[in-house]
Amino acid sequence: MSDFSALTAALLAFRDARDWRQFHSLRNLITSLNLEAAELLELTQWKTDAEIDALPADPKAGEALRDECADILLYLLLIADMAGIDLAEAARAKLAKTVDKAFGSRAKYTELG
Repeated sequence: MSDFSALTAALLAFRDARDWRQFHSLRNLITSLNLEAAELLELTQWKTDAEIDALPADPKAGEALRDECADILLYLLLIADMAGIDLAEAARAKLAKTVDKAFGSRAKYTELG
């Protein structure tokens, strides 16, 4: 069992124990993932690159950064579970699409030949 599988199983048990499945349509999960991503982005608002780089070392900011990253991961796991996506395999496949094409380029992999 992968770490994602074990974490997903724990997350589903947590969700089901609270009767939250009723709120977890694919649309709602995708929306919630984006809201959490916006909360992660908000941690960087109006900060310099140096201030952003220092976030992990600051106890309060580091905790907020960890919490938002965790929220994003948890929603992504719920989305993947509902859609039948093996995230580890999808990530490996995505890397394979990109690895040889993107060396030294900032262009999106779909723009590369």
